[in-house]
Amino acid sequence: MNYISLFSSAGVGCFGFKEEGFEGIATSELIERRLNIQKINKKVKYDEGYILGDITQNDVKQKLFDAINLFKQKENVDDVDVIIFTPPCQGMSVANHYNRDGSIDRNSLVVESLEIVNEIKPKFFVSENVRAFMKTKCIDYNKEQTIKQSFKDWLSKDYFYENQIINFKDYGANSSRTRSVTIGVRRDLIDKVHPLDLFPAKEKPKTLIEVIGDLPSLNEMGEIDSSDIYHHFKHYREDMRAWIHDISEGESAFDNEDINKRPHKIVDGEIIIHNNKHGDKYRRQCWDKVGPCVHTYMSNLASQNTVHPVDDRAFTMRELMLLMNIPDNFKWTEMSEEELNNLPLDEKQQFLKENEANIRDCIGEAVPPIIMQKIARNIKDVLNGKKLQNSSGQTRLI
Repeated sequence: MNYISLFSSAGVGCFGFKEEGFEGIATSELIERRLNIQKINKKVKYDEGYILGDITQNDVKQKLFDAINLFKQKENVDDVDVIIFTPPCQGMSVANHYNRDGSIDRNSLVVESLEIVNEIKPKFFVSENVRAFMKTKCIDYNKEQTIKQSFKDWLSKDYFYENQIINFKDYGANSSRTRSVTIGVRRDLIDKVHPLDLFPAKEKPKTLIEVIGDLPSLNEMGEIDSSDIYHHFKHYREDMRAWIHDISEGESAFDNEDINKRPHKIVDGEIIIHNNKHGDKYRRQCWDKVGPCVHTYMSNLASQNTVHPVDDRAFTMRELMLLMNIPDNFKWTEMSEEELNNLPLDEKQQFLKENEANIRDCIGEAVPPIIMQKIARNIKDVLNGKKLQNSSGQTRLI
């Protein structure tokens, strides 16, 4: 069993396929420090499969095709089993990519993905993106249309596919995350499986206290749990602590009666209250609720739903890993966690200074691996000719 992952960041989401025994053919990523994390986790079998650079460029794309051909030759296989593509969310706005006539190209990464799937023709494909993904406009060879139409133009001839809007918290993830998921099955396999059969099965959502409630409190800014370097109280401006110190679960710092404890700035001696347009900034989370959607700004108190239910801080990296179902065997560095935890304090601080921002970004950009693992398990069952039960509870005999 094999797979290809496009726009894979640190490879967190597609790690679910590795967990199910799929061999990585190739993985593409624009930023080297994130691709290096994939190398640490041995995401692909041959070094040529680590594709660094802009996949819209012909030379980078050719490296991808060369890696696929090399894998097929060395492993004596004719087919690619799965392609996973998760173009960056930034692509949902006007991106800095250019179409064939040199004008600004919207969501070109999506179109590139569809073009690659059409070229390689894997048995299955899996696409994950923001909720509004299919309704969003793109420019596809100089023509503006919805991404949904581009899927149809590029893939409907060779694939049956289904798109669903699902909240991952209902399917095994430890935090809320509503996303668009599209799964395709090559037409020559449709007598064996329908795309709907491959979606993950539902589970009862877990509360925040069930997921992170057993981790120790951190009360001192900069504190690092002695047994877990990733459980770290990240610094913020000391005067901001008073804003969140007295609020209870579910309350926001904007609820403070004392105007000096509401988020503000001082201009010419006058208190100017910050904007609270979204209503979820500086808000303590609730132990008995499902964890919030994890994003790349989770270290920032001023961002959305970042404040711990009890402690005066944002969520730690360890808490975010648990909320995103990142398994213990996923590695962020060549050093083991035991080695990291045994470092002197100054070396721990230096490690965090050099790595924490990148790790937090990678976590916030990821798909919870459990979601991809469930899809991978379903595809594995199809490839092995097993009986399959789909997400609606129906059973199909393969």
